[in-house]
Amino acid sequence: MAEQWIFKSETYDNCNCAMNCGCQFNLPSTNGYCQSAFIGHVVEGHFNETPLAGLNWAGLYKWPGEIKDGNGKRQIVIDERADEAQRSALETIISGRAGEPLSNLFSVFASTCSEFCKTLFLPIELVADLEGRTARVEIPGILKSRASPKINEFNGEPFHIAIARPSGSFEFTYAELGLGSTSVAGDMEMAFEGTWAHFCIHHFNQDGMVRERSRLTAWLGA
Repeated sequence: MAEQWIFKSETYDNCNCAMNCGCQFNLPSTNGYCQSAFIGHVVEGHFNETPLAGLNWAGLYKWPGEIKDGNGKRQIVIDERADEAQRSALETIISGRAGEPLSNLFSVFASTCSEFCKTLFLPIELVADLEGRTARVEIPGILKSRASPKINEFNGEPFHIAIARPSGSFEFTYAELGLGSTSVAGDMEMAFEGTWAHFCIHHFNQDGMVRERSRLTAWLGA
């Protein structure tokens, strides 16, 4: 029997691009190379009979040039609270080995990487408000990150920007945008400050991305 799974995560991502990340606009990257840290909390999920809800995860990525040109490096971090079956399940999904090839973010990114660091099992402290575009993350000895909304220079208020991707995306259908600062130590050493951050629902299953309207779009109305 084929694997049956659901992965629905409230996710915060901070990359080294300016606030017009080329990945979302079919443009080159800001700096000519890409670095990114995804951190999420599984709100609904299972892998066959293994439950996944309530666990945190992170995916750290570095590419020497544009993502499409490959030669990337990746490290997965999984919540130390996960038991052996949950660790295996989450690693299978986040590594891109589950589901149809190139059908979700993890599978696509895996296809562009040539170096895969050892998976870590550590405490992941994640506090995020997706609608408020704020986040605070700490993985001891590995990662620290903070995010907040972009501020309107004219009135000092949060500047609300969002992206809707009803088609064409392998990651999300809707995301709130902000600015983040991240530092990473260890095998994936990198740092960026005041750069692109987005807050989204990653909703994947064995067939690919699930294109349902997420709670983040509630302000748009019915």
